[in-house]
Amino acid sequence: MERRDFIMLIGGAALARPVAAQAQRPARIGFLGFGTAAATADRVEALRAGLRDLGYLEGKNIVIDFRWAEVVDKLRELAAELVRENVDVIFATSSTEVEVARQATTTIPIVFSTHLDPVGIGHVSSLARPGGNITGLAALQTEFTGKALEMLMQAAPHVKKTPFLSWHRRSPVAAVLRPCYWPSWQ
Repeated sequence: MERRDFIMLIGGAALARPVAAQAQRPARIGFLGFGTAAATADRVEALRAGLRDLGYLEGKNIVIDFRWAEVVDKLRELAAELVRENVDVIFATSSTEVEVARQATTTIPIVFSTHLDPVGIGHVSSLARPGGNITGLAALQTEFTGKALEMLMQAAPHVKKTPFLSWHRRSPVAAVLRPCYWPSWQ
């Protein structure tokens, strides 16, 4: 079984309930988004398509409760709101959303789709056995970014500096680059 299929199975299991219960109440997914709905429309459509492929139809056997915030403090409020509303699972696209959802609940399953370094940040115990209530697909940007820069240095040994744009200097990728390529960067 491929990892993507496994994650979909886990997400499906979190949404699964007896047939009688499904007839009474559709499963509820709390979608926690950092930014605007327009900026992540492609991710939302991919989620909907994946759920449809598994037989979940919005308005029929699932409901997706979307919450969007452009600042982290508002995101925290929205995560707490989803927990109070007792959604069945929280879908958090990246580490930013995962962290605020993790702070809001230890019981509701949290599924992520593009986490940069879930083990390094401490959101999961390991990729093979995440443990707790958090699981998903990791982008493993920390390994890829370091390797990409290593290849660049081999291909162009005369290059002494490489620009790097990070969302935050404490992001997982910045942590990999800082000691390796910019020892004095703070």
